[in-house]
Amino acid sequence: MNDEGVTTLCREYMTEEYVLRAEPYYLPLGNEVEVFEAAYAQKIPVLLKGPTGCGKTRFVEYMAYKLGRPLTTVKPRTKEALTSAERGGIPLVTVACHEDLSATDLVGRYLLEGESTRWIDGPLTRAVKSGAICYLDEIVEARKDTTVLIHPLTDHRRLLPVEKRGQVIEASGNFMLVISYNPGYQSALKDLKHSTRQRFIAIEFDYPAREAEKEIIEHEGEVSPEVAWELAKLGEKVRNLREHGLEEGVSTRLLIYAARLIREGIPPREACQVAIVWSLTDDAEVQRGIEEVVSTIFE
Repeated sequence: MNDEGVTTLCREYMTEEYVLRAEPYYLPLGNEVEVFEAAYAQKIPVLLKGPTGCGKTRFVEYMAYKLGRPLTTVKPRTKEALTSAERGGIPLVTVACHEDLSATDLVGRYLLEGESTRWIDGPLTRAVKSGAICYLDEIVEARKDTTVLIHPLTDHRRLLPVEKRGQVIEASGNFMLVISYNPGYQSALKDLKHSTRQRFIAIEFDYPAREAEKEIIEHEGEVSPEVAWELAKLGEKVRNLREHGLEEGVSTRLLIYAARLIREGIPPREACQVAIVWSLTDDAEVQRGIEEVVSTIFE
């Protein structure tokens, strides 16, 4: 209950029990769907490469729903006990990697409980046991011991060593490991080791062509085809500024945000100002360059 006395309801799930209840919107731009399905069938881990906001996470969500495997949990339930929504997808465990993420965070740890200790499985262990898709987003941000940990899961062994318990867990048949990273942020310190890269097949993503991006913006932003087309054109032109000081082009996600603001009555130029110009850079000169592009499209 909040301060105004209104009860707020929210849904909570065990990590390994989260499934997509509705089909996420995703517009295939190549053969990525067929490749992913083949990799899943053959139990091959997948690496997704692409710039920020180009659809990598949405793609994984879409595939988790589309593959349509029955939900399997640590405590299996009968088929009759599963809801139709649960039968429509497979569990998806998403981990946003960061510089403090360690192998212990993924596998699990002992916690003090009174005068005793209790073992708590981490998200990767839960995914391995329950047959989920485990998606490690921006894997290069994690500590190096994290990437070494996943090696036994990404070859014929499909094993997860739990050193603190002296155990080895064999992955469930439906388990799949998916990782992603943004090549634009690569550096000597933040790059995948060759021994890690060569354990995955790789699917490359990029920003969609103008016509496809217009379709995505129109659907996700719920705006008219005309507005969606103008925003798609804006995205294409802003990305051309990467050669003039802009570190990374505007993402499809930001263009959708601008569309949603316009749908709520914010004037297009103002919507682009807050959703694109100010979000992309703090450099005043680069901001002026983007503003000029905006003004030529939304006069």
